[in-house]
Amino acid sequence: QVQLVESGGGLVQPGGSLRLSCAASGFSFSAYGMRWYRQGSGKERELVASISSVGRSLTYADSVKGRFTISRDNAKNMVYLQMNSLKPEDTAVYYCNAPRVSGRDYWGKGTLLTVSS
Repeated sequence: QVQLVESGGGLVQPGGSLRLSCAASGFSFSAYGMRWYRQGSGKERELVASISSVGRSLTYADSVKGRFTISRDNAKNMVYLQMNSLKPEDTAVYYCNAPRVSGRDYWGKGTLLTVSS
């Protein structure tokens, strides 16, 4: 079955960096675009970044442009989110998403990022 497992969250000071990872299994990873979402406390889940199946097309939320970079390694079935210049407002649970795999969306359980001094 499809599984997405996020890792790499933690506590970071403002201005710091962190890289999130998502390990995917159970589907033809290289055939699908992937996304990172986040949900802060009391907020709606928002799309942070997306990457096409071969990594040529990247999109970002305005709030993270220039600070976050999404990437993937199709040989390892991994997708990453490099986050730099972190701000307290980046604090959220970050979710890996595989959209429209055999007609449905799949989600990981999320990893918590806390940006605080």
